[in-house]
Amino acid sequence: MTNLSKRLISQDWFPLLLVTLVGALLLAIISNSFLSAYNLFVMLRILSVTSLVALSQMLVIAIGQMNLAVGAIGGLIAILFGGMLEVYGLPIGLAAAVGLLLGLAAGVLSGALVAYTRISGFIITLALLFVFTGLNLGITLSIPFYKMPQALKDLYDSYLGPIPSILLIPVLAAGAVAGLLYYTRPGRHMLAMGGNPAAAELAGISLSRTTIFTHTLSGGLAALAGMVAVARLGTAEPTIGADWLLPSFAAPVIGGAVLEGGYVSVTGTMIAVVIIVLITNGLLLARTDPFYVQFFLGALILATVLFNRWRSSVNVASPETTSGRP
Repeated sequence: MTNLSKRLISQDWFPLLLVTLVGALLLAIISNSFLSAYNLFVMLRILSVTSLVALSQMLVIAIGQMNLAVGAIGGLIAILFGGMLEVYGLPIGLAAAVGLLLGLAAGVLSGALVAYTRISGFIITLALLFVFTGLNLGITLSIPFYKMPQALKDLYDSYLGPIPSILLIPVLAAGAVAGLLYYTRPGRHMLAMGGNPAAAELAGISLSRTTIFTHTLSGGLAALAGMVAVARLGTAEPTIGADWLLPSFAAPVIGGAVLEGGYVSVTGTMIAVVIIVLITNGLLLARTDPFYVQFFLGALILATVLFNRWRSSVNVASPETTSGRP
């Protein structure tokens, strides 16, 4: 066995990769429609949004917090993006830049409230979920923006070879997040804060600054997801983001993230997004009631959390772990 193969097998996300391949193979055997060009294109379109949502939540999990407002931020930016295009006729690039800045601003607000009030991020982001959702519904009166530029739809439907061009956004975002977490000082500060906030503070890491920075990035990724969702649907729907909460936690948790913070896996999270998309697509191909999708995802999260807790207890109890070996 080569060194490359050994390194691949030793990765925490390798079992997830095997599950993904086996799942895709089973779906291909069960349904002739699974490998059709149309079905693969639909799955990739869903993947382009879900992966950004998962990365947004994963960053906040890395510091030992959670962002319940990911979907609300994405939904608010989606309708603001759509409004800028339909009502004010802004160019797509300019509207996207403004939308991204607004998402970052929403993240700054969230992070600052958590950092300076010392109130649990759960409570703060829960409150902001309703604040941003209320703004969304107040601005739109629950009426979508329908008249999106044809250029936006053409951009979303374009290809780079056999791959939809829109997939470049989550791929580049995942690469940037991985580079940030593992090769930069701010990223190391985030993981250190999640692993042990008291020790991180004693080491000179500003917990307030790290919290604001993390939530800002999370808001920016949520904004990107919202705007990609508008391009995917061809309309700016007030309901965008309403069903993002479950997958936003499912992908990082299934991907191996420690909910207490300190460890996340970008590769594992992206593979978990593929698993979620496969589950959703498989249930639809089997003509299962779509409402059961949430049941299966919730059960999968519960099973993953229980497994991770069991694995942690086994590692703590093992002589190899307690012997002090790195």
